[in-house]
Amino acid sequence: MSDTLINLQRRQQSAGDMASVVRTMKAMATSNITQYEMSVQSLQDYYRTISLGIHACFKKERISLIADHHDKKNSKSVAIIFGSDQGLVGRFNDTISSYAQDIIKELPGQTEIWVVGERVYALLLDGKFSPTKRFTVPNSVTAITPLVNQILIKSEAYRQKDQFYSFYIFHNTPTEGANYRPESQQLFPPDKKWEEDITAMEWPSHNVPQVIGGTENTLRTLIREYLFVSLYKASAESLAAENASRLEAMERAEKNIDEMLEDLKRGYNRLRQSTIDEELFDVIAGFEALKEK
Repeated sequence: MSDTLINLQRRQQSAGDMASVVRTMKAMATSNITQYEMSVQSLQDYYRTISLGIHACFKKERISLIADHHDKKNSKSVAIIFGSDQGLVGRFNDTISSYAQDIIKELPGQTEIWVVGERVYALLLDGKFSPTKRFTVPNSVTAITPLVNQILIKSEAYRQKDQFYSFYIFHNTPTEGANYRPESQQLFPPDKKWEEDITAMEWPSHNVPQVIGGTENTLRTLIREYLFVSLYKASAESLAAENASRLEAMERAEKNIDEMLEDLKRGYNRLRQSTIDEELFDVIAGFEALKEK
């Protein structure tokens, strides 16, 4: 009996240690969600400034970025999927992998897949897809910019090979209540809705906007910044969603551990009481035997 009590005590100790680790991971996930969401919010004003600049270029030259002149059947596309390197995130990678695969199958022509994260890379291989480039998931806000620059450099080299390629991104974005949903966007060439939204923007003052340095060069620079901000936003939102999924998983784990500790505590108390009762019965039986003698 004593060995069983000792085993129960050890299991309680192990469960308590595990609960401490889970609480720490919950705190870290909550902190990470806050910093990634703040980084996305800080980009909103800059993104609006870029959009206004593109609006001014559109208004001056009456130009369009929508590509409608290349052969869709022989077209080439690049799809970049944001996942995670680490586990304990529930169905985070499964969700974005399945969502991206369903859309990629419908894209015309050839599609090259780039991934951010080891976990989603493995899932795509299981789904008979073969990603050609793999990037490491940033572990902080400051690490997002180097990742985005790597992607932009690779995409620019790809654009020089084929000027009329399409560029898509897939990522999870956080929602209310520590949840998330998958999203996709055609970054380049921009889709019709994006161009309509840019064209419909209202200039914030009564002054007529002027484009300095030539419309073509200015627009090219603004498009590069638009791509940078869009990729940065996608990466930060994916990281926020990853930590939201981890927070949800840790909350479930904490609940299970609490239930386990309660069961172990009840089992320990029952076994301890049973041991005491047996010892008392032995004492009484011995006393009765001596009394008879």
